[in-house]
Amino acid sequence: MAEKLKLERRDFIQKSTLGILGLFAMGGIVISPHLNAQEFRLRPPGAQDENDFLSLCIKCGQCAQVCPYHSIELADITKGHGVGTPFIDPMKRACYLCTAVPCVLACPTNALDHNTEKPEDVNMGVAIFKFSNKCIGISTEEVTRKDIDRIYTHPHTNKLEEDILKKLEDYEDEQCTICADLCPYPNSTTAIEMIDDPANNGKRPKINSSCVGCGVCAELCPTAAIVIEPRLTYEDYYIKGIRNKKIL
Repeated sequence: MAEKLKLERRDFIQKSTLGILGLFAMGGIVISPHLNAQEFRLRPPGAQDENDFLSLCIKCGQCAQVCPYHSIELADITKGHGVGTPFIDPMKRACYLCTAVPCVLACPTNALDHNTEKPEDVNMGVAIFKFSNKCIGISTEEVTRKDIDRIYTHPHTNKLEEDILKKLEDYEDEQCTICADLCPYPNSTTAIEMIDDPANNGKRPKINSSCVGCGVCAELCPTAAIVIEPRLTYEDYYIKGIRNKKIL
């Protein structure tokens, strides 16, 4: 009797183990495309070409630790390939182009190119004025309290982040020119400016050749009218007509 119970128990364990392994295998089939799927993420300033970046990055997270704006996130398993690598979601918190580029200085492997020493050296992507029908600058609508409060949901734990909010407060009940006015690029009109839109009696943003794709215009736009094309330059998009499969 005891021997029979032992055999039945062994059989049960074997079948259970095989069943569990089978479930993991099936899960792997479902999950693996997401792990390997190529995505175009907005990488921190100075990021090498994507393949080189993925090879060099040791996922230490030091770039994220030193970012004063909490702009840099580390990819988890739900984000596709490159688990543990740093990226920026401009709709949560863009890159504010710190003068000393501390994220680059903190990178121990040159995954963030150490030749990137100032904002003018950055080339993260390029901004696209994609949804003109949403732009309240064109429509001459005023910036509302609700538009500003949306940014209060983003990280604000230090003076630099609080200064962003103070600047936004000045736009309440005013015509929206936020994207151009708050662009952090030195001599910002060379990256983005507001131009007249005679058809609608308002103003519209115009992306210029110095745009580096930092994403601030996309983050602060009250209506998400601007998006970012990662890994492309102004020339790529506006002159050569190159497009990514995914924009942010």
